[in-house]
Amino acid sequence: MMHIKLFNQVLFFFSIILITSCSGNPQLNLSETVLFPKPVSLLETGSSFELNAKTKILVNNNSKELLEIGNSLASFISPATGFNLPVEIGSETSKPNNIYLNITDLDAEFGSEGYKLTISEETIVVESATVEGVFRGIQTLRQILPDEIESKQLQEKSWFIPTGEIKDYPEYAYRGAMLDVARHFFDVEDVKHYIDLLAAYKINVLHLHLSDDQGWRIEIKSWPKLTTIGGSTEVGGGEGGFYTQEQYKEIVAYAAANYITVIPEIDMPGHTNAALASYPELNCNGKSPELYTGIKVGFSTLCTSKEITYKFIDDVVKELVALTPGPYIHIGGDESHVTDMEDYIPFINRVQDIVNSYNKTVIGWDEIAHADLKNEAIVQFWAKEENAKKGVAQNSKVIVSPSTKTYLDMKYDSLTNIGLNWAGYIELDSAYLWTPDTFIKGVKKENILGIESPLWTETITTMDDIEYMVFPRIIGHSEIGWTPTSLRNWEDYKERLIKHTKRLKLMDVNYYDSKLLSE
Repeated sequence: MMHIKLFNQVLFFFSIILITSCSGNPQLNLSETVLFPKPVSLLETGSSFELNAKTKILVNNNSKELLEIGNSLASFISPATGFNLPVEIGSETSKPNNIYLNITDLDAEFGSEGYKLTISEETIVVESATVEGVFRGIQTLRQILPDEIESKQLQEKSWFIPTGEIKDYPEYAYRGAMLDVARHFFDVEDVKHYIDLLAAYKINVLHLHLSDDQGWRIEIKSWPKLTTIGGSTEVGGGEGGFYTQEQYKEIVAYAAANYITVIPEIDMPGHTNAALASYPELNCNGKSPELYTGIKVGFSTLCTSKEITYKFIDDVVKELVALTPGPYIHIGGDESHVTDMEDYIPFINRVQDIVNSYNKTVIGWDEIAHADLKNEAIVQFWAKEENAKKGVAQNSKVIVSPSTKTYLDMKYDSLTNIGLNWAGYIELDSAYLWTPDTFIKGVKKENILGIESPLWTETITTMDDIEYMVFPRIIGHSEIGWTPTSLRNWEDYKERLIKHTKRLKLMDVNYYDSKLLSE
């Protein structure tokens, strides 16, 4: 009986080789493709699909969003290949030489972002229960294509893609990155570029830190001096800047097209010197402090006893809500060292009521757990584990952003020429070798909404600086947020990352070339 079984297995193996060799397509191994984040399951079939000028992209319904994704894929493929692939509606998946983007029923485990990617010699099929899931699947397909697909110049080569099947879905629903545009301002095009980079690794949240002691970066029409005065400088005394409401909407729309939710943060009651300098009535002494261009924290506070303060907050939140379709408003709440706790707690409670009145969910740094958390307010852990536990005790979800692991402004080592080190040095292995649901004792996976990687910009002034501090650490963070812990391994991750540096170079990303990548 065992001999018959072995014979059948050998027969199957040789039949696969025969079929593959008859096709003329090269034998490629999908398991050798470098994928970030690592997918849940991968089955290879040892052949290849050829992408060529006759390939079409077909979507299985007349969905505007699905057609937009198809057109985006065609635009991405075009520069390096020279192919102008047509995007059409078509539900028949048996016609050869096509890429199919399909909305289908998948098992519940796939959720709203999961997808199935099936590559045969004849077709490529990306399917999901949602358009968002199809988008995530296309990011995987992008990485399966040869590295040269990232080039903006025409490449003289054939485009073969290894065959097989990938089934994939995220470990955590929330996988975010925060960009501080208050300490140093970054314009709309920089933010869009950052969104492009985040989307490629299945990150689905962009948290914009829009206000701080050094600058106010969002136009509030009912309080115009916030930008004309508060937005006029930055760390080091530069000219600062701000987003008009139209520019902010442009960022939000661009993020949405990449299936990224924008979360605006207005930090309060501390980190508010720019607002106080703009409107002295927000200060308890009624005087405007000087504009601030240093990096010290914890010295400013809104006057929590004045009614004008809550009128101000209501107006700001109301205008932000009108511009922000996502479900969250971030109220900061951290490092308000000069606000007495007996003032801080009722302030946070009242601000929660304001945000909730506009049907938005509050997120705050972990200090807000001292208050009475309401309506599923979310605690963003960054420093004190006891605060995260206080949030969980109030039935709040936690966003895990430990400064010692996820703060992208921390230096890699003592030789890093930008960044800070108050939370320690974070090399690539340190950034990767941790797990959210075991990091804080007493905070379990069911308590965690997800992971976020903040980039504070006290020392960050250019897009090159952003890329250098973010990459490749955020690739590891994306895998922590997406990939099951059981599938993560440092040596495997390092090996893939070493290979992935070729693609990063073709993407023109100014990544940190760690010594760990040459070991």
